[in-house]
Amino acid sequence: MAVPPGLPVVIVGGLHADARRAAVARLLADVPGSVVLHHDLATAAAGTVVRTIRDATGTLDAGEAPLVNDCACCALREDLVPELERLRDTGGTRLAVVELWDSVEPKAMAEVVTAGGLTVTGVITAVDPALVLPYLGNGDDLADGGLAAAATDQRTVADTFARQLEYAPVLAVAESPEADDEDRELLAQLHPTARQVLIGQDAPADPDGGGLTVPTPRLRPLSPLAQAALAGFDVEAAAAAQHPACALLPAEADAHGVSTLVWSRRRPFHPERLYAALEDLTCAAARSRGRFWLADKPDTLFHWDAAGGALCVESTGPWLASLPDAAWDMVPPVRRAAAALDWHPEHGDRCQHLVFTSPGLDRDGLERLLESCLLTDAEYAAGPDAWQRLPHAFDTLLEV
Repeated sequence: MAVPPGLPVVIVGGLHADARRAAVARLLADVPGSVVLHHDLATAAAGTVVRTIRDATGTLDAGEAPLVNDCACCALREDLVPELERLRDTGGTRLAVVELWDSVEPKAMAEVVTAGGLTVTGVITAVDPALVLPYLGNGDDLADGGLAAAATDQRTVADTFARQLEYAPVLAVAESPEADDEDRELLAQLHPTARQVLIGQDAPADPDGGGLTVPTPRLRPLSPLAQAALAGFDVEAAAAAQHPACALLPAEADAHGVSTLVWSRRRPFHPERLYAALEDLTCAAARSRGRFWLADKPDTLFHWDAAGGALCVESTGPWLASLPDAAWDMVPPVRRAAAALDWHPEHGDRCQHLVFTSPGLDRDGLERLLESCLLTDAEYAAGPDAWQRLPHAFDTLLEV
């Protein structure tokens, strides 16, 4: 398979800067005619974003993009597509590698590039396995480490790293001597559907081995990382895979001291008891996510997203079971398909589906705590009218 026509764009991101730079360097070395476009947001405090374009030999061009509304990430969005279009129109570039600055998330940039009419052929997050747990456990604000993309950026290191990791279908994994089996297992359980590629992995020796090739005077096989960069990427499917109603969450697992607990039930949570247990549930695992159902808000699908000892709970719209039939045509097919696979004759798609992944996970204790937050038999038997009179404990958290 040859490089696609036009200008293929691969996005490489990640807070693990050394691993990211190694992945980018590997792509430059492996794909003749490739260039890297990078916006350095570290200079935003001075009022500008520094843009550089380089190839395997060094810097080809450098310039500045002014801030937009005091937002460095906004400046990146405004400048990225025009620069990629210039590379495309100039000709001679076979692959554009967009190297994201540390805390920039690949989802937003992949959508910006696609909306600009360009073709994203791959999204890669570079990871050092030895740093996965420390970053997942880091609840510090990005701003504290000089990593905020805007003055209003309230993200933490942990939640940013988790989204970078889980969005990308390909993980470029550094060969880290500090990483052990537990580190590698944690990475595998956090994103089991990802293709993991060692950054230093060479291409097959056989040029007829079936790999992707670049049209050069002498055909040469590409490394697995370069193949992944050109394999193709579906922005809409990637976004759907992050929606709590149809996300491809990890499955049950237990190996090398790391466990993943998948907890699913068909009974609603008692809002007050769940609210009281939030701190213990949040701290029970390095990473937890999923969707849940509160008895006093039967029509609302809630998203659970926890990392670094911090929890984000938000409403993500209605359960499909609460919608009139006529509204189903406006629901994306992937959402309808996910609901149909797990439909209950009484509750429809309403359910609890939470996934907890961590080294040293206390599975039994966690399950007991979760079970204690559900409606009791007597509360459940009282029915939906009674459930909606329960204390609305989440209203403050949700800013209702």
